[in-house]
Amino acid sequence: MTFEIAHLITWDLLLRLGINLFAMILLVRVIYLPLYKKTDFLFTFFLFNLVIFVITHMLNKVELSFGAAFGLFAVFTLLRYRTEIVSPKDMTYLFVVIALGLINAVSKGTPLELALLNLFMLAFIYALDSGILIRNEMVQTIYYKGLQNIRPEQQDLLMEHLRQITGLQIHKIMIESIDLGKEVVTIKVYYYQK
Repeated sequence: MTFEIAHLITWDLLLRLGINLFAMILLVRVIYLPLYKKTDFLFTFFLFNLVIFVITHMLNKVELSFGAAFGLFAVFTLLRYRTEIVSPKDMTYLFVVIALGLINAVSKGTPLELALLNLFMLAFIYALDSGILIRNEMVQTIYYKGLQNIRPEQQDLLMEHLRQITGLQIHKIMIESIDLGKEVVTIKVYYYQK
């Protein structure tokens, strides 16, 4: 039995890989990077996507029992980073990266349908995350020194003071805890991302 590379690499595979990589470039360079300006996960996003694409494409060529497929899915869902905390948004983008690799590797549609599906997903992600469809409410914890303005009837004064010192357009605050000994108040501030 001879190993022929031509049987592994087909025009369909190259076309799917091209659509996948183009979708990834759009997701990372056009959506994620301009919105978050973080380069920490770029390597991870591209490699996760490529590895998922290749593994899924190769496994799609062999007959897999339902139990083995479920076990493989369980392995992928158990992947997590224990060395650092990953924000929910970054984890969501990682899930999208994995989903794009899976969809592009095993979709039964035509290349045009696959490209349109990718573009629809990316447009919807951009519309959600950029604030076109919904306003992104952000939450931040602030440790406020001093006990002035923490009474409920002075909440407007406290909110205005927090707006001045943070520069954020705060629309809601919630006092979480008060340390009377240290005179420090833990406050959650809610504001919309620009």
